[in-house]
Amino acid sequence: MRKDYLTVSKEAAAEIEEKKSRFIATVRPVSSEQEAQDFINRLKTKYWDATHNVYAYYICAESTLQKFSDDGEPSGTAGLPVLEAIKKLEVQDVAVVVTRYFGGTLLGASGLVRAYGKSAAVGIEAAGIVRKLLCTEVRVTIDYSMLGRIQAAIASRGYSVKDTVYTDNVSMDVYVPVDEFDFFTALITEESNGRADISAGEKVYITKEV
Repeated sequence: MRKDYLTVSKEAAAEIEEKKSRFIATVRPVSSEQEAQDFINRLKTKYWDATHNVYAYYICAESTLQKFSDDGEPSGTAGLPVLEAIKKLEVQDVAVVVTRYFGGTLLGASGLVRAYGKSAAVGIEAAGIVRKLLCTEVRVTIDYSMLGRIQAAIASRGYSVKDTVYTDNVSMDVYVPVDEFDFFTALITEESNGRADISAGEKVYITKEV
């Protein structure tokens, strides 16, 4: 599993205009080829009257998968620039469809490359770039006398607390990056004088702003 990677936070669309041609980039996070294809087909249906519906996707969930289509534009002038924009922004698990409505003026090969690449980049920015961080859910169980000290230690190092349950004692579920588990365990053990109960749960991805 990837320890961390960049992706987009949501589906979003953005539009630019080049010599009266409209370029509408729609961007969505995807986790599989099927999800990407379903998204592409939906956009092709939505923009059925467009001159072109160019797309690219880049998925690294299990193995690296990338694909692009020029959808009738000159070879190499549309889908590839979209894919290159994805890679330049270092985002993964993302699909981009750039819809073009021809405005009557030919852009030429270099103009198409610039327009499709720019449109994709603007769309990705509109979708919001976020970092996915692989964490272990760690349960820390302590008595009430240690609560303030342990909360301060967790907060000072930027760990995210998923949940806190107050019963006869206090249990906190904390997201700890996988490569910091040993450090976190040592930290809590020291702060609690060895009295905290620490147990590792499942591994999950959490979202961080960039």
